[in-house]
Amino acid sequence: QVQLVESGGGLVQTGSSLRLSCAASGRTASNYVMSWFRQAPGKEREFVAGIKPNDGMTTYADSVKGRFTISRDNAKNTVYLHMNSLKPEDTAVYYCAAGIYTVWTVAFRYNIWGQGTQVTVSS
Repeated sequence: QVQLVESGGGLVQTGSSLRLSCAASGRTASNYVMSWFRQAPGKEREFVAGIKPNDGMTTYADSVKGRFTISRDNAKNTVYLHMNSLKPEDTAVYYCAAGIYTVWTVAFRYNIWGQGTQVTVSS
C-alpha cells in the first residue's frame, strides 16, 4: 500500500506562487495515477489536476488551467503542484490522491489519500 504525505502549504498574498509536494512511501507510486484535489470550508472536495504514470499526460480543472502545473519525479517518488497567480478562491485544504487506470476527476475513484495541506491566499 502507498502512503502519501503532502507539504508546502502556507499563507500567501494574491498573485503569489507556491509549490506543493506529495511524497509517497511504502510502495512506489510510479505506477499510479496521481492527482490533486482541494476542499474549501463548506464545499465538496474538487478535482484540481492529475497526471498519468507512463505517458505523463496531465488533466486540469478549468479553474486552474494556465496557472497550476502538476509534475512528477518518479525517482523521488514525489508529485508536485506548482501554483502561480494564486487567488483568494484557491484557498482550501489540498489533498494528494493515488488511483489507477486514468485521471478520474471525482474523489470517490481514489482510495489512497494524504492528510492534506492548507493553502490560504489573502486578498
